[in-house]
Amino acid sequence: MRKARVTRETKETRIEVSIDLDGEGNYKVETPVGFLTHMLESFARHGRFDLEVKAEGDVHVSYHHTVEDCGIVLGQAVLKALGDKRGIRRFGDSVVPMDEALVMSAIDFSGRGLFFYEDMGLRGKITDFDFELIWEFFKGFALESKSTLHVRVLDGKILHHVAEAAFKSFALTLREAVQLVGGDLPSTKGAL
Repeated sequence: MRKARVTRETKETRIEVSIDLDGEGNYKVETPVGFLTHMLESFARHGRFDLEVKAEGDVHVSYHHTVEDCGIVLGQAVLKALGDKRGIRRFGDSVVPMDEALVMSAIDFSGRGLFFYEDMGLRGKITDFDFELIWEFFKGFALESKSTLHVRVLDGKILHHVAEAAFKSFALTLREAVQLVGGDLPSTKGAL
C-alpha cells in the first residue's frame, strides 16, 4: 500500500497530509483558504488519490504561508508514499482545458527538485486568493517531492479557470507518473 502521512508545524502553520496513491478520489480537506480547499479537492478527485488535509495558518497575515506549506507537505507525503520508486512510470504529462483556459503540466520523479512555470503574466485575485500563490504551491511540491515539475499556462483569461485547469492537469500528470508499470527502478543510473 503506497500511503503516507506527514505533519509539519512551524510558527506560521500546522499542516497534516495523508495520501493514498492507489485510492479512489476520496477526500477530506480542511484549510482556512476556501479556494485552496477547492483546488485540493479537485486534485484528489481527478487524480484518484485518497487525500486528507488539515491545515491551520496565519491567514490573518497572508494566505502565502498556508498555501506554500500545503504544497511542501503534499510533496513530502508523495515522496514518502513512493518509497524506493521501484516500478513507477516516473514520467507523466497532461494538457487540460477548462473553458477558455488551457494548461500543460509534466513531471519526472528524477530525484532532483526543480520547478519551471509560465503563466502568461496573469495576475489578480480569485475572490480573496492571490493567483500567484499557485506558483508557490507547485514550487513547494516540486522541491519537496524531489521531482522536476513543469506547469505552463497555454491560454486563459479567467483566473479561476486557469487555476483549476492547472490543478486538474497536475492531478492527471501525477497519477500517470506514480502508476505502477513494473518492478524495476526506472533509471539507467540505478538510482533516483
